[in-house]
Amino acid sequence: MNPARSILLAASQNAWLRDHAAKHKFVLRTVSRFMPGEDLSDALAAAQRLQEKRIGSIFTHLGENIKDAEEAAGVAAHYLEVLRRVRERQLNAEISVKLTQLGLDLSPEICYGHLKRIIAQEDAGRVVWIDMEASNYVDFTISLYRRALQEFRNVGLCLQAYLHRTKDDLAGLLPLGASIRLVKGAYSEPPEKAFPRKTDVDANYFELAADMLRAKKEQPAMRAAFGTHDIVLLQRISEFAASAGLAKSDVEAQMLYGIQSGEQERLAREGYTSRVLVAYGNHWYAWFVRRLAERPANLWFVARNLF
Repeated sequence: MNPARSILLAASQNAWLRDHAAKHKFVLRTVSRFMPGEDLSDALAAAQRLQEKRIGSIFTHLGENIKDAEEAAGVAAHYLEVLRRVRERQLNAEISVKLTQLGLDLSPEICYGHLKRIIAQEDAGRVVWIDMEASNYVDFTISLYRRALQEFRNVGLCLQAYLHRTKDDLAGLLPLGASIRLVKGAYSEPPEKAFPRKTDVDANYFELAADMLRAKKEQPAMRAAFGTHDIVLLQRISEFAASAGLAKSDVEAQMLYGIQSGEQERLAREGYTSRVLVAYGNHWYAWFVRRLAERPANLWFVARNLF
């Protein structure tokens, strides 16, 4: 693994750094590149600007590993408010939730109760996305996703290409008509669980993407979304989709706010489905450092803000 990536992933779990990071203005300036602000109103305004460019949004309220039942209920209530305000503003926006933020560490039943309420309030034509977290949560997450899929069709799941197990997980989900967002993965995992080399992750990502697109051709209602800023990889995926007879709109790119903005706009102009993950909230530290770890070259951006 890239040494810089290893250091950043370790830093993302450091409580001292988390508590002190927000005190430094240069850190806050850097974070502002990847999120429009800490408040929902900031996210809504960003989504409005993106919509004017024919780009959809996916909102995620930052935070994870909640162990207080009242706090988890508050997160669920917040997402219900998000859905209300999105509908009110007629925004092309969906939401993406972390199950540990909805109380998974407390109880799968508590978590599923909150998840069910959220999905039930979303419009049938829009997907509620479930984020994937560290490898020790994969079985719980897939189990709750399968349960939700039995009740609702408008629910999607994130899978991580760097995990060895993902090929089998995907193979079990695609026959169910599952909507999948494929990412490379942003947690620190041992080599027995995840591919340590980027070339292996990229190769697995393309293979999984091809499986998703084949399933999309057979089941048009499913969503095949690709969460990556790797332009070369996205081009390969687009070419594969075209060779398989799929429309450009069947290829959905989901990128982060503030990264590859020009590419997001190009994809939308050319007829691909382009969406941007708009993160907000004050629990940004771990999420932000994992974003740096995904592409350590972003450290140059941090350095420019510092100096």
